[in-house]
Amino acid sequence: MASIRREIVVDARPESVWEAARDVGALHTRLAPGFVVDCRLDGDARVVTFGNGLVARETIVDVDDAGRRLVWNVVGGRPSHYNGALQVLPEGGASRLVWITDLLPNDLAPAVAGMMEQGMKAMKAKLEQGGGGT
Repeated sequence: MASIRREIVVDARPESVWEAARDVGALHTRLAPGFVVDCRLDGDARVVTFGNGLVARETIVDVDDAGRRLVWNVVGGRPSHYNGALQVLPEGGASRLVWITDLLPNDLAPAVAGMMEQGMKAMKAKLEQGGGGT
């Protein structure tokens, strides 16, 4: 199983970053605009449309306010297994975002890692410009 970890420091308070990250239906406006172009809630899942045209149905597994950790999995599509987690940690007066994805088959890892890097850049840009506001 491929396990991909990406981290980035964002010049924004952890409370503000977490507020944006935990708003699971506003991924395209509050957290990663451009990388995600649409997001709609559907029961316990969200349907995410990425800037590259990929559409994924993500079941929200956990929104842990105490740990500032969001967990989701992808249902359907090419991966036979996909579990993602995003955690917001304090880093001085800033925030460290840690995004971990575990997936199968392994040959999807390079493409997923590239998307994660794009997503982290989009998050940093959005969160540093306005703290994740709408």
